[in-house]
Amino acid sequence: MTVKKLYEKLNEIIPDMLREDWDNDGIMCCPDYSAEVNNVLITLDVTEEIIDYAISRNFDLIISHHPLIFHPVKSLVEDNHIGRKLIKLITNNVSVFSFHTRLDKISGGVNDILAEILELQGVTTFGEGELGRVGELPEETTIENFAETVKAKLGSDVVRYADAYNPVSRIALVGGDGKDYVKDAIAADADTYLSGRIGYNVMEEAAEMGINLVEAGHYYTELPVTKYLESLVSSLDGNAYIEIADSNAINCV
Repeated sequence: MTVKKLYEKLNEIIPDMLREDWDNDGIMCCPDYSAEVNNVLITLDVTEEIIDYAISRNFDLIISHHPLIFHPVKSLVEDNHIGRKLIKLITNNVSVFSFHTRLDKISGGVNDILAEILELQGVTTFGEGELGRVGELPEETTIENFAETVKAKLGSDVVRYADAYNPVSRIALVGGDGKDYVKDAIAADADTYLSGRIGYNVMEEAAEMGINLVEAGHYYTELPVTKYLESLVSSLDGNAYIEIADSNAINCV
């Protein structure tokens, strides 16, 4: 299957009409639309290390969640990290697709997968663009136990929580950076809101706002979607070799 054909098929399933206005995703780089796709590398982030890995192992295509290009590229030069990555990709004939907010929104995408991992029931959408998910835990628990469960299920290195002294039962969630959805979670009658990154200033106001807040790591709340992308590409192109790469460049001590 060609690069162009595979993108067209993926775009039918993850349509660009779902993309937020501020977002930039889709085909990030394509040196040759007619190139055959034999080897696909799936990752959350298109770091330079990921690109070097793809080149060294003859991958034709990288598919990521986070966009390779987010802000306008004004020049293509090696002393700029985005320019340097693009030059490497183009000169080695490696294409890049990124599916960002549309992958958050679609049925079965980032936030549905996160809700499924946490075993939420009666899941519905909430927030602007219906990006978030809200549902009920099978059994009520404490914020401490819920935070421990999240850490275990996601494999997060650190889970932070702010206690509003609510029993934990109705969970709202947004994978990745979800600090802007706290008020929407409150409006959705959630007693607890989970995201990858919420931030100190918001977390410290949890009790005053009356909602428990749980911060489980941007990377870890979105990582499960790579398995979804793997299965999706496999269903569309059964002949392609597919590999998931770890792009997490942030360390903890």
